[in-house]
Amino acid sequence: MVLIPTYDERDSIARQVQGVRAVSPQVDVLIIDDDSPDGTGVVADELAAADPQVQVLHRTAKNGLGQAYLDGFAWALDAGYDTVVEMDADGSHRATDLPALLEAAPLADLVIGSRWVAGGAIENWAPHRKLLSVGGNQYVRMLLGMPVMDATAGFRVYRAEALRHIGLDAVASQGYCFQVDLTWRVVRAGLRIVEVPITFVERDAGESKMSRDIFVESLRNVTAWGMRYRYEQARGLVSALTVGRSARR
Repeated sequence: MVLIPTYDERDSIARQVQGVRAVSPQVDVLIIDDDSPDGTGVVADELAAADPQVQVLHRTAKNGLGQAYLDGFAWALDAGYDTVVEMDADGSHRATDLPALLEAAPLADLVIGSRWVAGGAIENWAPHRKLLSVGGNQYVRMLLGMPVMDATAGFRVYRAEALRHIGLDAVASQGYCFQVDLTWRVVRAGLRIVEVPITFVERDAGESKMSRDIFVESLRNVTAWGMRYRYEQARGLVSALTVGRSARR
């Protein structure tokens, strides 16, 4: 099941869904629309009416990317899907990269379509966007010690059992740090992550959903998680040293 959240994506959603169905005809698609004022939900319903492998989940308000995916996960898990994909509606995640991610899925609990591993690339990004993404991922690796090059990536494939295992009920993050949150949970659970190179293309329709509030939420949450993790590391080291000294006595 490919989950595609939408908000004001009328100009791109049909192209994205049709691209996915063309390159991976075995997959089903769930469009999750947040009551888009531009009529995206109507287009989504038309796509579903024309293709039995496309369905639509209408939400009544814009409640954030994280909650959209959580609702989509719940829908897919209840329906019995064993593999769940996250994918943007605006074309920045190329449908042509999807087969490579799905091919890697049997080998991992989480497959990340990565911009920052060998073979990964970006197209049409302004320098400040690249700096923000590279710097953000370096900050995540520094604080959380995660062996992941692109923890903020939104093009990814989860094994259903991994989603059940990592505790989705406790996820509260909403913006782009939602991706870091789930990656961190997969790492902490000792599950396997594979990064597959993709080419990320800047949208050519609609407007970016990045905002100051999303950036602040990401910075605040990642910093809090990192400080807690480093504190736990330090406390564990002190405990180990204390036990070692006692044993030598």
